[in-house]
Amino acid sequence: MPPTNPVPRTAGAGQIHAPSAWNVANALTVLRLVLVPLFVWLLLRDGGIDTGTRLLACAVFLVAIITDRFDGDIARRWNLVTDFGKIADPIADKALTGAAFIGLSLLGDLPWWVTVVVLFREWSVTALRFWVIRHGVMPASRGGKLKTVLQAIALGLYLLPWQSFALLHWTAVVVMAAAVAVTVITGLDYVGRAIRLRAAAKHPAP
Repeated sequence: MPPTNPVPRTAGAGQIHAPSAWNVANALTVLRLVLVPLFVWLLLRDGGIDTGTRLLACAVFLVAIITDRFDGDIARRWNLVTDFGKIADPIADKALTGAAFIGLSLLGDLPWWVTVVVLFREWSVTALRFWVIRHGVMPASRGGKLKTVLQAIALGLYLLPWQSFALLHWTAVVVMAAAVAVTVITGLDYVGRAIRLRAAAKHPAP
């Protein structure tokens, strides 16, 4: 979860020091990045049909998702927000979920159109953020946070090896359908917010 509203740490009267990049929050972000290739290897090993490695892939994905939950909280609570974290955190997030979507599609477990739609939305929103960064910051919306949760749950369900069980399979399908719907809707919302932000910057209220 990307940190917001950083508060610089102070040391002595009138002195303001930025936190060091060598901190726990950034270490969790780097751990998430390191786990991505391990996750991909476990997921694709033996064509994704080995139950043991599939469960290990799911476990690694879960650990990485947990680090995503805590690194931002730690950075905000302990004033450890850094420029490195601002850049590395969203990269780690997209690398993890992108690897999961692409890996599942390579294995034939998830339709490619789902992966294409989700990844197009994710990178388009990132591009929009850079497009408007001179005029303001677009913070994550509640819909965006719901999207992240639904994607994580859906991917976790698809990563489980017991897709032959109808209940598990259709639960995964329904949650993924909800995740894709929220992904598209929030993507359109970000487009509208970006346009309004640019317009407001060009024509400020008197």
